[in-house]
Amino acid sequence: MSMLFSPLSIHSIQFKNRIVVSPMCQYSSEDGFATDWHLVHLGSRAVGGAGLIITEATAISPEGRISPDDLGIWLDDHIPNLKRITQFIRHNGSVAGIQLAHAGRKASTQSPWKGGNPISPTEEGGWQTVAPSAIPFHEGGPEPLSLTDEGLEKVRADFEAAATRALEAGFQVIEIHAAHGYLLHQFLSPLSNQRSDSYGGSFENRIHLLLEVIERVRLAWPSSLPLFVRISATDWTEGGWTAEDAIALAAVLKNKGVDVIDCSSGGNVAKAKIPVGPGYQVTFAERIKQETGIMTAAVGLIASAEQAEDILNNGQADMVLLAREFLRDPYFPLHAAHTLGDGISWPVQYERAKPR
Repeated sequence: MSMLFSPLSIHSIQFKNRIVVSPMCQYSSEDGFATDWHLVHLGSRAVGGAGLIITEATAISPEGRISPDDLGIWLDDHIPNLKRITQFIRHNGSVAGIQLAHAGRKASTQSPWKGGNPISPTEEGGWQTVAPSAIPFHEGGPEPLSLTDEGLEKVRADFEAAATRALEAGFQVIEIHAAHGYLLHQFLSPLSNQRSDSYGGSFENRIHLLLEVIERVRLAWPSSLPLFVRISATDWTEGGWTAEDAIALAAVLKNKGVDVIDCSSGGNVAKAKIPVGPGYQVTFAERIKQETGIMTAAVGLIASAEQAEDILNNGQADMVLLAREFLRDPYFPLHAAHTLGDGISWPVQYERAKPR
């Protein structure tokens, strides 16, 4: 059997393979509710054979949404629609994961196909954004409010409540979103965090909120279930968060009970020059894995079975996340297994189409 299709166990959960559907925002919700679009989008990837399927960035509060169209988990009323999805995913042999997120200063924007522009608090559908410091994401853009002690406690409490709802909704993996320039990443990076209190300045202070969020999530999330954290391993900008910072953070998170570091990059600097190319972020997963011993997940323009298999065989990561390739091909795992010569089971409804 290939490495890609070998099982992986983390605590009580066994993933049937190392292929993960990366969180991909669909901007197809109203008031945070999951819809039939989400059921079909996520469910088809379960039918397609992915080992783990992670929902898009799911807002822990209304003000934590990227756009008014984001998926949410800030209400108990959100649970039934999400539970319908997790039940379908699990029935089809995959593990259901959820990415819990707060967009911080990058919140209150239009969905991409509606222009993607910031919506000011005075415009219809907009709201006041928050951040570590009152620094806009875009030059001349809406200024966020610097979070007060009360605001910080709301963030911590909202993450904990979201984890409680995620468990009730049937998710088996939580991923805390601390990447792509969203709130927790904003605290990590000195480019967006210019606080002078215990949440700013030194590396230890800037990781403070993330550690508190993890502690609060763990109050609601059983130790028998996996906990992932997605980070941006670098800001790709001088003076910002670096790969060395990411390695140091991963070592701390390992000791805090985090099981997997999902290694992405960028997103916190609007004009950062990122050398995008096939597998361009894999080296971050490799360094973190080798230098800390924590399990890692690689993501970033991974588009073929052979590429994914090489990443695993070379010891660069323990799992591979695909995004755009899954948009092109919901059944990527079925096709990848044939490419690699693995005789995996197909859904019985599709068996007659299986290559022989």
